[in-house]
Amino acid sequence: MSAYVIADITVTDPEMYRGYMALSGPAIAAFGGRFVVRGGSPVVLESDWEPSRMVVVEFDTVDQARAWYDSPEYREARDARAGAARMRMVLVEGVEPPA
Repeated sequence: MSAYVIADITVTDPEMYRGYMALSGPAIAAFGGRFVVRGGSPVVLESDWEPSRMVVVEFDTVDQARAWYDSPEYREARDARAGAARMRMVLVEGVEPPA
């Protein structure tokens, strides 16, 4: 079953954040992840949520997503991001496709 990593990111240092982006993309691809949403202008339909930069990454399985998150490659990206952004991130399972 597919799995999605959803992140709401507030970039505080764009130059440093570019270093994170350079490392995170290849780390995601190495674990079979695919960007579904990367940036864009979110439109709030309900609530007082004020997302900044939205990213959605699809993985084939939750295990793949966890392996990516815990990998040395992504740890390096997270270290590069330190002080460059506030990251709110969740991992959710997708739904089974209809039979």
